[in-house]
Amino acid sequence: MSAHDSITIPAGAPYGAADVRFMQGMIAHHSQAIYMSRMAEAHKASPRMLKLAHKIDQSQVAEIRIMRGWLHENGQFAPDTSSWRTMHMAGMLTDAQLRELDAATGPAFDRAFLTLMIQHHEGALTMVNDLLATPGAGQEVNVNVFANDVVSVQTGEIGVMRQMLSQLSDQ
Repeated sequence: MSAHDSITIPAGAPYGAADVRFMQGMIAHHSQAIYMSRMAEAHKASPRMLKLAHKIDQSQVAEIRIMRGWLHENGQFAPDTSSWRTMHMAGMLTDAQLRELDAATGPAFDRAFLTLMIQHHEGALTMVNDLLATPGAGQEVNVNVFANDVVSVQTGEIGVMRQMLSQLSDQ
């Protein structure tokens, strides 16, 4: 059992165990996306891909600070950014997929990055849906706002990535 498996919710808390697990899991999820994004420059991604990767990196670093802060404020375990190596959630890349991405350069990297990041982002949307489908979860204001922000931002990014992927296929 890891530290994040033992969750204690204080009496009267406006959040539950599902909220804590969501925030903990999303830290790991975001951390893998940051890892993927930071591969772009070394793998000779196109300038447009570098901009997208940099945007994903910066926004998810900021969101990890928010999640870690929420967990600490509520006396909960906050995993570090290496947690993506041991925590697995919907959409996260397998070791084989990470090797595939790492082996690619140039346009092949761009294609693999877009395909795999779409999968990754869709997993985050699944995590939000699972949270909100859990009775009583997602009601605490900060968790609710964060979850809805994930949906808005990542849905928008999926649209952009699908467009970019389509343009790569046309070339």
